[in-house]
Amino acid sequence: MKTISRRQFLGKSALGIGTAIVAAQVPLDLNAEEIFKPVKMPIGFQTWTIRDQLGKDFAGTLKMMAGLGYQSVEMCSPPGYAALGFGPLVNLKAKEMKQIINDAGLAFTSTHYGIGELRDNLDDRIAFAAESGQKQMILSTFGLPGKATMDDWLKAADELNAIGMKTKKAGIQTGFHNHHMEFEKIDGKLIYDELLKRFDPEYVKMQFQVAVISAGYKASDYFKKYPGRFISAHLADWSPTEKKNVVLGKGIVDWKEFFAAVKEGGVQNIFVEMDPETFKDSAAFIKSM
Repeated sequence: MKTISRRQFLGKSALGIGTAIVAAQVPLDLNAEEIFKPVKMPIGFQTWTIRDQLGKDFAGTLKMMAGLGYQSVEMCSPPGYAALGFGPLVNLKAKEMKQIINDAGLAFTSTHYGIGELRDNLDDRIAFAAESGQKQMILSTFGLPGKATMDDWLKAADELNAIGMKTKKAGIQTGFHNHHMEFEKIDGKLIYDELLKRFDPEYVKMQFQVAVISAGYKASDYFKKYPGRFISAHLADWSPTEKKNVVLGKGIVDWKEFFAAVKEGGVQNIFVEMDPETFKDSAAFIKSM
């Protein structure tokens, strides 16, 4: 059976889809205690790459991930991802899902959605997020075609601003997750930078996909360039020799630099999102820092 990536599916359907302690880099004029003041952040994972396992055994898979050292989970919205492995979870009530996740020893603060379900079922999705105790609703993609113009991107950003205004009233922060396509240029302008200019900083925060390091873009640079604009990050590492994502710490991402910049960026949560075989060693790497 031919597999399909989340980006491919969403683009076609428009459905949308531990504590880590690290040494923070600080100015050299601070004393030793300040220099080595740790940054504490729960080690989280995104469910997309283990969706089949979750659909077959939700509670058991979550407990397995907790056993690997993970402390929080970011879900994909079951109604929006029903055809991609999350169908068995569609009938779970908000409090039931929260209980299962918490019973596994995990925190539940964030879920991915697509523009289709946010556009057509926003009140329902807000209610589910609120009842399950979540504070972040992340748009996974606009689902725009490859030939979309900059005006198309900016109109989509305006729509997300309006969505973010509504979630904010419910005490929930809307976020936007990037893929590599947002780091392409149209008429010499980088799409991602133009989106940051268009999004209202109060209503839409960014979830940075670190995997774009493969295209030459560093998360830490963006955290510093746009302080306070980010709410979370998806962690991945990249090997230019193997030309694939690898276990955190085995690629070219400077993780000390990354974690030194997360506070300035505003990042509250981190979620590893790579192939399942990388989860164990990636969690261990973060803990070892």
